[in-house]
Amino acid sequence: AISVTTVVATSISGGSSYVEQRITNIRLAMFLETSTTLGAFIGALLVLFVAGEYLYIVFALLAFYLAISQILSVRKEVRKMSNNDFLKVSQDRVSKYLSLKGDYFDESINRKIEYLIKNSFIGWIISFFAGLGSGLLGIGGGVFKVSAMNVFMNVPLKVAVATSKFMIGVTAATSAILYYVSGLLNLEYVAPAALGTMLGAAVGTAIMNKLKVKWLKILFFVIMCYIGYNMLGKGILLTTGIWLPLI
Repeated sequence: AISVTTVVATSISGGSSYVEQRITNIRLAMFLETSTTLGAFIGALLVLFVAGEYLYIVFALLAFYLAISQILSVRKEVRKMSNNDFLKVSQDRVSKYLSLKGDYFDESINRKIEYLIKNSFIGWIISFFAGLGSGLLGIGGGVFKVSAMNVFMNVPLKVAVATSKFMIGVTAATSAILYYVSGLLNLEYVAPAALGTMLGAAVGTAIMNKLKVKWLKILFFVIMCYIGYNMLGKGILLTTGIWLPLI
């Protein structure tokens, strides 16, 4: 419950900065937020009735899959940015109807990147499960939404990061309110945890657009592997009682 609350603080600190930098795709965020908020609401309602140990393992496997997808797509992302290939896709009906597209100025290569969004339904479904994980397991779900947008929806990684940062505050706030009403949220521990995450978010948003996408993807791979290992360790511990190293 505390981790979900700190996610709200992270979104407040970092999300506004990305909006000011015109990296966030607000239209895309609102589209995906419908499924994410629904998933978070359902997850928070089910937390008292559903055993989470097996869900940790499922989300761990998903995290490892997305981590591998990120590291394998490094060259592809760089090539798409260089050749304007983010515009060379066929949009689905929903993406066309909602005009899901955009552009941003990438400071690392000093040029504007334009993109069209595809596979809106796949992104919507993954965002739902990201929200479900937020409600059930107390995870922000942001890393899953970033990968969904980048790998499946043709969204540049930096836009995916910024848009996810904008979204996760709403998702986590939905879960946090239900945790608070249920009496599961200890406010004494929230403030110090939130301050630390807000400081880290402020630093991260200040330097993100200056990083080469290659290094951003490698960093994302490491973070996803860590999250996957951590969730796998929790799942194994809860199901078998076996401790994995560094858990």
